[in-house]
Formats: sequence, structure tokens, C-alpha cells
Amino acid sequence: VQLQAYGGGLVQAGGSLRLSCAASGSFSSVNAMGWFRQAPGKQRELVAGITNIGGTLYRDSVKGRFTISRDNAKNTVSLQMNSLKPEDTAVYYCNAGIMAPSGTYIPGNYWGQGTEITVSS
Repeated sequence: VQLQAYGGGLVQAGGSLRLSCAASGSFSSVNAMGWFRQAPGKQRELVAGITNIGGTLYRDSVKGRFTISRDNAKNTVSLQMNSLKPEDTAVYYCNAGIMAPSGTYIPGNYWGQGTEITVSS
């Protein structure tokens, strides 16, 4: 699976941004896609995930503000981010992986290039 991420940039607190990720290749080994982020000095963390049938999960800090969606016909996954906060500042990565029956997202070894988001206060 090859992933290409788009979007990102600089936005003021309270603003919105949209990230998109275009996927290509064979999807036989994955059943979900997700967005991760990594802030300076911190570990990479899952932001949101979506299964190939539309099931979603979000980390608590973005619930109600971020929405993940996918277009299976176009093999794209998007992350709409509203009410952005300075603590959302990070490099964001899309990933193709597995959503386990438990609801846990297991990242695969398929990563898009990072796209940086900076939220100014």
C-alpha cells in the first residue's frame, strides 16, 4: 500500500483544516486506515481510525472536533479538523492498518509522508 497525504499548514486557534490521504496498491492485508500525529518530543499517537465499512474511533481529545471519513471509490481518507487548538500542533501521518474486533487500531507498516500542522494561539 502506498499512501500520499495532502493538506496541513498554519492556522489560528479555532480554525479548521482538512487532511486527505490517497491510497494505492493492494489492500488485502489491511481493513482500516488511520491518522496519527507526532508532536515535537512526543511519541506518535493515533488521532482517528476508520474501517473499510465506515466504523470509526477517535482519541478523546479530538472527539467532537475531528471527523474521519473515507471514499472507497477513490481510495481516499480524509480528516476534517475543526476548532483547532495549539495542542493539535504536530506532524500528521496517514496509515493503513487493522481495526481489531476489540476496536483497537493496529498500525500497519504503511505510512504516508508527514504533513505538518501548526495551530497558533
